[in-house]
Amino acid sequence: MKTLLRPALTLFVLLSALTGVLYPLAVTGVGQSLFPRQAAGSLIERDGKLVGSELIGQNFTSPKYFWGRPSATGPMSNNAGGSSGSNQGPLNPALTDAVKSRIAALRAADPGNSAPVPADLVTASGSGLDPHITMAAARYQAARVARERRLPPQDVQRLIDANTEPRDLLVLGEPRVNVLKLNLALDQAGS
Repeated sequence: MKTLLRPALTLFVLLSALTGVLYPLAVTGVGQSLFPRQAAGSLIERDGKLVGSELIGQNFTSPKYFWGRPSATGPMSNNAGGSSGSNQGPLNPALTDAVKSRIAALRAADPGNSAPVPADLVTASGSGLDPHITMAAARYQAARVARERRLPPQDVQRLIDANTEPRDLLVLGEPRVNVLKLNLALDQAGS
């Protein structure tokens, strides 16, 4: 038994050190030296103050801001420590009720907008933390934001275009808008 136990324990300790200590330290070191901003969380600062991360959605509720996707994290929204989907299927009455109330809130914020509400404004992403919205979702909200900020609609559209990220590797996904970056650009534009 001793002849089997000693090599097994030695292998366990060596593999634990290799995969639990050395490998994570090496990957962290390479990541921090080659991609320091991304390794630090892609944080965004304005005037020396941390305002958020490019990677985590923010909860904007004022009508003068673009709103992001609903968050599925609880008990507070966009909680990176609680990343998860809602696990509610399309036939779940709770999801149906949540979508109806979100549509009602969007319609109440912009009663003159009769366009179809884009799905990403009323459903959470798989992680519940998505910082992006589709171009359709940005366009749906543009008139409300322009009106609330007393900006010409074409200025708001230019900001949307300037903050649109292309497809990854030119073929993966769809063009998308980072809501935090767009709202910060709006604040810098004034009004």
